[in-house]
Amino acid sequence: MPEPDQSTLARRKDIIAAMRNIVPNDGGVIVDEDRLRPYECDGLMAYRQLPMIVVLPENTGQVAAILKYCHTHKIRVVPRGAGTGLSGGALPMADAITISMMKFNRVLDIDWDNRAVVVQPGVTNLGITRAVEHKGFYYAPDPSSQIACSIGGNIAENSGGVHSLKYGLTTNNVLGVEMVTIEGEILRIGGKGLDQSGYDLLGVITGSEGLLGIVTEVTVRILRKPETARALLLGFNSSEEGGNCVARIIADGIIPGGLEMMDAPAIKATEDFVHAGYPLDVEALLLVELDGPKVEVDYLIERVGAIASECGAVYSRISESEDERLLFWSGRKNAFPAIGRISPDYICMDGTIPRRRLVEVLTGMQVLSQRHGLRVANVFHAGDGNLHPLIMFDANQPGELERAEAFGADILKLCVEVGGVLSGEHGIGVEKRDLMPEMFTEDDMKHQERLKLAFDEDELLNPGKVFPTLHGCGELKTLHAREVANKFPDIPRF
Repeated sequence: MPEPDQSTLARRKDIIAAMRNIVPNDGGVIVDEDRLRPYECDGLMAYRQLPMIVVLPENTGQVAAILKYCHTHKIRVVPRGAGTGLSGGALPMADAITISMMKFNRVLDIDWDNRAVVVQPGVTNLGITRAVEHKGFYYAPDPSSQIACSIGGNIAENSGGVHSLKYGLTTNNVLGVEMVTIEGEILRIGGKGLDQSGYDLLGVITGSEGLLGIVTEVTVRILRKPETARALLLGFNSSEEGGNCVARIIADGIIPGGLEMMDAPAIKATEDFVHAGYPLDVEALLLVELDGPKVEVDYLIERVGAIASECGAVYSRISESEDERLLFWSGRKNAFPAIGRISPDYICMDGTIPRRRLVEVLTGMQVLSQRHGLRVANVFHAGDGNLHPLIMFDANQPGELERAEAFGADILKLCVEVGGVLSGEHGIGVEKRDLMPEMFTEDDMKHQERLKLAFDEDELLNPGKVFPTLHGCGELKTLHAREVANKFPDIPRF
């Protein structure tokens, strides 16, 4: 992380006074060490740092005033949602103001005609569905942490969930945002309309990890709840057979609402925790959900069952009620805490690979597990190739954290090697930051940095995240001009 700026730390009392003037509400500015402690990390608890101070604004005007002050006085800022992120994206800095958006927790408007909901960024993912389900609607992206994670954080990381295969990630379900820049300017991008003119700035902001601005309002798309939804549990004697079944289902033109896979260690840990009725004598378990009109669902269940049988399925169970379907999913959505019951610590990875390389990567992970001497359990979105290996370790044992980090890095390198990417939905943060050169060339990253600097030329927003090394505006501009001149010497210059 960047070294703390000593001149900023020397002005801490003045900064606190300024923040209390901007946010005068009781508890709006946190400065005591004990009360700062809950903000020292996000869901990646291996990395911790007390923030300089924490501010909890209550409206867009306060956010704009805070950022304008920070821009004027060159103070770093770390935006924070619910703190459930798993890549260290909200890791505080010793010389930065952490801005918590969790007081922005209201549903502002439900537009049934346009099938859109306007919410503040601190509203939980599940809270959106709860606000509209009485009329048969829901919000499609559903991360496993949906009961706690905030929609603002979902936008920062472009979160997905178990139904992202059919219904898309956050970027496919967000229609517009209100965002405050580091200069304190309030922007509105997108809206309830089907499409917007000009550049796709909404696509740039979604997944930008707090490096471009702070979102203060969100407009999302809501969908009609399917007429019917049923789930199948399919067990196999090997991960290879399970992986082949996934490929066959997609190749057959079937796009399930959800298509998840778990290996034997994850199955056992989850069943002991949730008692969802998972079989314990299989090496791989697929959870396939099919939704739509009843006649279509019944037909697709038969087709998927036949494909599974051809792929060697030794276990098959179909949900016969809504309660049973939810029970099947409760196991999958509680897999992470289930692993927490059998290991003192774990790191959840987030690489994404082409589906056809699934078996190869799962086999490679077992080789890496033996090499690093650590256990790994696999729970992942098999349909879109988004892997979530859970590396188990004990931080109290000297060297195990470092071995877990090295193991995780090797898994992500393997994902990139087979044509995948470093992150599917958790983001880069600090966790994968130093692996960016594995996926991008130096020129690639410099172009990304130019975009960052167009929004934040002083590098005040969430520094130390995503990019291994940040360059200044002048350096990048000079380099860019020289490269263009060398590449295209025949272009007239004025």
